[in-house]
Amino acid sequence: MSTQVPRLLAGLVDDAAVFPPGSATLPDAVAAHREHRASWYADLVGPLLVPASAVDALTGLTDPAEDFVVGLIGDTGPARLPAALGRLDAAGLVVRQVEVAVARRGEDPQPGLAELLRLAAADPGREPAVHWYAELPLTFGLTAALDTLAEARATGLPIAAKFRTGGLAAELFPTPVELAAVICACRDRALPFKLTAGLHHALRQIDPETGFTHHGFGNVLAATLAAADDAEVDAVAALLADTDPLRVVEPARSARDTDRPLWIGFGSCSVREPLTDLIRLGLVNGGFDR
Repeated sequence: MSTQVPRLLAGLVDDAAVFPPGSATLPDAVAAHREHRASWYADLVGPLLVPASAVDALTGLTDPAEDFVVGLIGDTGPARLPAALGRLDAAGLVVRQVEVAVARRGEDPQPGLAELLRLAAADPGREPAVHWYAELPLTFGLTAALDTLAEARATGLPIAAKFRTGGLAAELFPTPVELAAVICACRDRALPFKLTAGLHHALRQIDPETGFTHHGFGNVLAATLAAADDAEVDAVAALLADTDPLRVVEPARSARDTDRPLWIGFGSCSVREPLTDLIRLGLVNGGFDR
């Protein structure tokens, strides 16, 4: 572990460079990801996230000898994941995680979740093990889906939850109370989770172009630490809504030498954007002149 990146922040930011709004080309994303992995802040960075629809474009961009690590995003749905995994294996890439939405908003997530559980159960013995994430809409059927995931995880299946915290419409941004309730629900089920979309900065803020209020990843970190310490939903929601940097940062500063509970991390189309915020808040010791 780097002396600049504390244990609490290890692997917090997955490299989602090819996804909007960054939308980097895959060759550029692969080259930049190598730079991240060789940098002083490498411990902060998770795998390069690659959509299943683009796995063929990785051919020739990596060398099997370099153990290039990726996360597979199932933009083509659960049914096509095995074929995409097979192509990544053939290219000599190391697949750390698979993430896929199992339902649209308003749909029952159980059928898609059952399909994903079958796929995860049919892929044992892989080294290193692949972790599976079911993206669940924060609407109809959420509680039952969390119960299903927790039951599957209790049997040893490496599966967890994923939630969307932003997007191109206001309804894709959960309120602090809604997100706090989800975090506490995962806590109560000992169920890890990932987040995606909207977490561009450490502190809660209003996007000047859209007017949408975005969650801060620092707020999420403070809120998750509180939830893991058995805080109630209202206290967790208060941390998610807080814009005072001192109140948001202090829980993370106090826990910097511990493992991060519950929250696996989030994808960002820019690794340096969240890194810059972490440096400014004093949670990471470093700079870009190294």
